[in-house]
Amino acid sequence: MGENLTRGPDTAQTPPDAAPRPAGPPRTIGIVWGLLVLNTLGSAGAKTIVPLPRSLIQMVTMGSLVAAFGLALLVNQRVRIRPSAYILLLSLLLVSSAISSASLESGMGALFRCFRLTLFVGTLWLLSRWWDGSATFVRYHIRAYFAVLASVALGLLVAPGKALPGLYGGRLVGALWPLTPPQIGQYAAVIIGLTALLVIGRRTDRTSAVLVIVPSLVLLALTHTRTATLGLLLGLVLAIGSLILTSAAARRFFSWSVLVSVVAAVGFASALQTWFLRGQSQENFSSLTGRAKVWHALLTAPRSTAEKLFGVGLGDKSFGGLPIDNSWLAVYNEQGLIGVTLVAAFLAVLGGVALLRPPSLERACAIFLISYCAIASYTEAGLGDASPYLLHLALAASLLAAPAARAAPLSLPQAPRRHVPRWARRSEVK
Repeated sequence: MGENLTRGPDTAQTPPDAAPRPAGPPRTIGIVWGLLVLNTLGSAGAKTIVPLPRSLIQMVTMGSLVAAFGLALLVNQRVRIRPSAYILLLSLLLVSSAISSASLESGMGALFRCFRLTLFVGTLWLLSRWWDGSATFVRYHIRAYFAVLASVALGLLVAPGKALPGLYGGRLVGALWPLTPPQIGQYAAVIIGLTALLVIGRRTDRTSAVLVIVPSLVLLALTHTRTATLGLLLGLVLAIGSLILTSAAARRFFSWSVLVSVVAAVGFASALQTWFLRGQSQENFSSLTGRAKVWHALLTAPRSTAEKLFGVGLGDKSFGGLPIDNSWLAVYNEQGLIGVTLVAAFLAVLGGVALLRPPSLERACAIFLISYCAIASYTEAGLGDASPYLLHLALAASLLAAPAARAAPLSLPQAPRRHVPRWARRSEVK
């Protein structure tokens, strides 16, 4: 992925008299972040080249979360954490989820999902020690999801028929690991946006960025994922808009993007419309591929007061055997109105902090991630449980954290001056 996307801070040009910066996170933290990404990949998806039992996939994903928590605790043995409103609200959401799951209305699986969410939130608390407002975790994020996309590309090369099955309408799926088109589209859109912002902020070279962006764009196009595409475009508009007044590179990038978009809209209007509709009828498209029917059934179903407040407990984000595909309704179903309030609160807190921060690359990356998650929440579930969306927002929280205080320069104590009597000084002069 290029040297500049992976290297640490450059200390070669640091003046010798400058205050030393606090030590960056150990390399183990990057492994922990990658294990969290692996855990949130899920266990349901397309048929793979080598059939993988669901129990084996769940063992790998859950084992990665346990390993992530163990490694994070190993490097943070004194359990030093930084205050974070985002993780605090996630912790309150965990408590609410445990209360709603205790009734076992959703089965024993609800308690298992609460345990998983507990480890997920606990690992984020342990990692918060190294959240200092720098782009370090952005590089971890890009590297981890680029590795996932590399496995998707390899599956496409090895078995195109499995990677583009008719069951999904010829959309790209994971042939080595069971990944659905929306998942692949989400991962591609997120690393495309983050890498583009790193280029604008001159935190990476263009060659490295091209090696990441171009293959990811191809995979995004093959997934035909409208939500990821719209989230990428609107998120970048908002993120770059936050840099326009202070960055000439952002202004140039925005101008060229508008020009290319206009030319593409005029010259490839028919192809873009075909890609966007995915061969669906007008009725199917207007009902959001059948999602609206599930949403209506969920909202009109009778509920007790306790179910309205706390929900029915953590489940598989489905209703009546059909996926809900809406974060807000999924949270309402499983964690009730209290859960919806907490999710709205941590999105509002992150958005408010981002607006109050001065313009910077880190702020722009956070705005992109928050915007993307907010847009995707309309047609994708995941804001109420351990998921890539909560991991994206955790990255945004790390970018919005106050910079760590720099260590004061070391100075040797001066020896006290010895008092010399006057008569001794006169004798020295003589």
